[in-house]
Amino acid sequence: MKKFIFLFLTLFALNLSAQEVNIIPLPVKLDIKQKIVPFTIDQNTQIIAPDSLINSITYLKDYILKYYGIVIGGDSTFNKKGNIIKLEINAIKTVNPDRYELSSDDKQIQISASSPKGIFYGIQTLIQLLPYSRKAFPVQIPAVSIVDYPRFGYRGMHLDVSRHFFDVAFVKQYIDYLALHKMNYFHWHLTDDHGWRIEIKKYPNLTEIGAWRNGSIIGLWPGKGNENIKYQVLSSEVKITPKDAKIKTDEIRYGGFYTQEQIKEVVDYAAKRYITIIPEIEMPAHSMALLAAYPELGTEPNKKYEVAQTWGMMNKYNNVLQASDTTFKFLENVLTEVMALFPSPYIHIGGDEASKIWWKQSAVSQQIIKANGLKNESELQSYFIRRMEKFVNSKGKTIIGWNEILQGGLAPNAVVMSWQGEKGGMEAAKQQHKAIMTPEDKLYFNHAQFIKEDSLTAGKASLLINVYNYEPIPAELNNEQAKYIWGGQGCLWSEYITNPAKVQYQLFPRLDALSEILWSPKEKRNYTDFQKRLRIQFKRYDLMGITYSKRYLEN
Repeated sequence: MKKFIFLFLTLFALNLSAQEVNIIPLPVKLDIKQKIVPFTIDQNTQIIAPDSLINSITYLKDYILKYYGIVIGGDSTFNKKGNIIKLEINAIKTVNPDRYELSSDDKQIQISASSPKGIFYGIQTLIQLLPYSRKAFPVQIPAVSIVDYPRFGYRGMHLDVSRHFFDVAFVKQYIDYLALHKMNYFHWHLTDDHGWRIEIKKYPNLTEIGAWRNGSIIGLWPGKGNENIKYQVLSSEVKITPKDAKIKTDEIRYGGFYTQEQIKEVVDYAAKRYITIIPEIEMPAHSMALLAAYPELGTEPNKKYEVAQTWGMMNKYNNVLQASDTTFKFLENVLTEVMALFPSPYIHIGGDEASKIWWKQSAVSQQIIKANGLKNESELQSYFIRRMEKFVNSKGKTIIGWNEILQGGLAPNAVVMSWQGEKGGMEAAKQQHKAIMTPEDKLYFNHAQFIKEDSLTAGKASLLINVYNYEPIPAELNNEQAKYIWGGQGCLWSEYITNPAKVQYQLFPRLDALSEILWSPKEKRNYTDFQKRLRIQFKRYDLMGITYSKRYLEN
């Protein structure tokens, strides 16, 4: 009888070792070791690793305890020969510090890399080798050999907290989602027309006044790109057109902001996951919240500005800062506090959708144009960005701006984030500037996931297959120019995203697709295979309590 049980368990283990492995993003090289018994994680498992890898050690131990209820030990000097997870920094010859190697068999799991960051990425892969059920017993890892590293240096995701505010606990959760997908930049959109979300001690009105609005728009904004869109509101289908649109607000006071201590807390949390947070302080436009607090910085004397309650405001409302010395000094003081909070070498200064009509109508703006020998308002935009870049550079940091910063001439050291298609990114690359691709039609995840969506969303659909098939390096660029395409980013604007569950719904599974186009080799991408692996990923999301659309499971 004992022999039979032993034989059964052995065959069961061998079957597990030969099972399919489903990892997103797809590794560069993956080999499944056939006929080798899997590694079992239990209360006897030990992690052997130097203290310098405490971030990875803690992350893995916490994950296994949370989802499987197993406490595993760790000791940098432990000399156990079997049932160990060994993490080590070695002298792997590589130009890519994100590279890692992972090998597993019945005795041990070994992850090695040339940097702690590489080890952490190996941990994320190890997590995807774990069972996707709390009831899994025993908890086993198939025998594999993996060599892996990312294709692009910039793998980013954005979150807008101005239109709708998300608390520190959820922002940390959002960062964990990025870590699981081996993303390394979090673009935190902290200011806009609809709310100023970061404490600036020198200017308390930014949060006392600018962080709060007196209402929020109800329903879909009837602007460009939303004409004739149909969407579901409960059980009724509604069609919005500019002709019959009536803009209403709920007249409910709304807002919030992060204290500087909370910012430090989030920055530290992200750093332990090897994610750099890039803060965005919008200028010269999208500044209604700032102007509500400090109206003297606007282009209209004696105007009473209010924090915006509706979206899509470019030419209808004046949200543009005056390009005066007073404004520049104000912004320099703001950025001085921001840069002290964020160790990131990059500061995003916005630069998008600055309607030139307000400068054209301002006598002071026209005087500034004349005094500085500028030809027009587009060159005034460039003058504004260059002034701010010079200051940011003096602090040892680099600016990133949306592709409109190309207008009137690109600032000398700026990085361009191309959202209006790929043209801006290509132009930047041809000028030998780094470019980050985030075209709205493909990588804006606030857009609908389906042609006929189940919830209120902005713009035309950004289908999963189109996200997955997007290629960040345009074919029009030659090899030398292509080197300046730093990577890509997904954006999540929160006009119609009011709660964490909706964030999750809009994010998943398009974040999976984005992670694969930015990490995995181009030649290995295959949408059919991705869909197969995605079904296993959904089970992992079920384990984690993540909301996603069940419609993906219908096909």
